[in-house]
Amino acid sequence: MPVQSNSTPRFTSDLEHPLPLGDRPSRTAPGARAPKPVRSRTSAAWFGVCVGALVLVALVVFMMQNTEPVEVAFLGMAGSAPLALVLVIAGLGVGVVALVVGALRIGQLRRRIRSDRHTTPPTR
Repeated sequence: MPVQSNSTPRFTSDLEHPLPLGDRPSRTAPGARAPKPVRSRTSAAWFGVCVGALVLVALVVFMMQNTEPVEVAFLGMAGSAPLALVLVIAGLGVGVVALVVGALRIGQLRRRIRSDRHTTPPTR
């Protein structure tokens, strides 16, 4: 009767991965950098939504903690309003001004590009 040797593997999976998962050598060379993960517009949008949600939570907490009325005077008008509301309105006003200035600048750059295309002859 032939004697079986323990040196030959019984299963093909033993040939592919003879070591347990934790003991396997890494496929990258030592000191080599791992490839960077691919970034997409969807991941950027998801990150923006998460940041926006955190900012919204912080804004709600801020508004709940600052409900004391304050005196406000602007362009000859005067009144009383909660501090949080006054600061949110001021922040929105700054945002609107920034959007208008940015839109004007984008329009200016587009007009400049359009005029440069018409004045420059096409290259062949």
